Amino acid sequence: MRFASHRDIARAVERGVRKAGLPVAYSAGFSPHPKISYSGGAPTGAASEAEFLEVALTGICTPEDVRVRLDAALPAGIDVIEVTDLAVAPDALRLEASEWQIVLPGVASAEADRAVQAFMAAASAEVDRLTSKGVRRLDARAAVLTMALDRRAMPEQDAGCAILRMVVRHMTPAVRPDDILAALRGMSALVPSSPPLVTRLTQGPLTPEDAAPAGAATGASAAAGAGAPRPPGRRADQGQEKATRLDAESAGVTCAAPVSAYEQLPRGAVRPSKADSAREPDGRDCPHARDRATEQ
Repeated sequence: MRFASHRDIARAVERGVRKAGLPVAYSAGFSPHPKISYSGGAPTGAASEAEFLEVALTGICTPEDVRVRLDAALPAGIDVIEVTDLAVAPDALRLEASEWQIVLPGVASAEADRAVQAFMAAASAEVDRLTSKGVRRLDARAAVLTMALDRRAMPEQDAGCAILRMVVRHMTPAVRPDDILAALRGMSALVPSSPPLVTRLTQGPLTPEDAAPAGAATGASAAAGAGAPRPPGRRADQGQEKATRLDAESAGVTCAAPVSAYEQLPRGAVRPSKADSAREPDGRDCPHARDRATEQ
């Protein structure tokens, strides 16, 4: 199932919910959709043992009943491990970081250890990611809280591979395992003989030890700094976004938020005229139609 895309997983879950007969809630409008949301889905090609989804129901069901019915309706490879009522545990979806395991075939443990030490000692590790809007540069080092060689698993594995474990903070934009592997390849020429096997082991809230910045002092001072409250309106995943904004401001570039979606159009594009705006089937403008419907 790690080769299934996010849309494939979502489609399988929707069919499983209908097959299980759960009273799922639907959105309003002309095209109702089941109210199912996903938090931080794993990228295609990565296995995961800790994916989260939220399902809104119109009736009262016990968590164990939902788990049994949905697990029986989903295809093999998608297992429902636990179901929690968010009304009872509202912090169950506070996902701030993920723990990943990466198996690197054909890489010696000593070579992987040197690459990890160089990566963690670096102040930044910029990589380029090809997106639908072009090439985007991001700092892979800013998201990695811990990274180490998993020496405990080596006796059980083949001698010709190395296993890395790392805790990656959820940021905006998200730093994926392949971005970190690209940074290791660029900094230390760490290239596995075959595609690595990436698995998400856990995800959840950050502990004070994980939240401590790299290179911080240990002991009471580090714990106090990690437990300090964040400024109002500041989330843990906005570090990279803030760093990008500060870099732009230092270069003299103003990063103002767009007032409308039309300000995001390509340079030279013209705002659509009123004649091209959305209309009702009888030709009336949507806002005027809504106003008249309200008066009636």
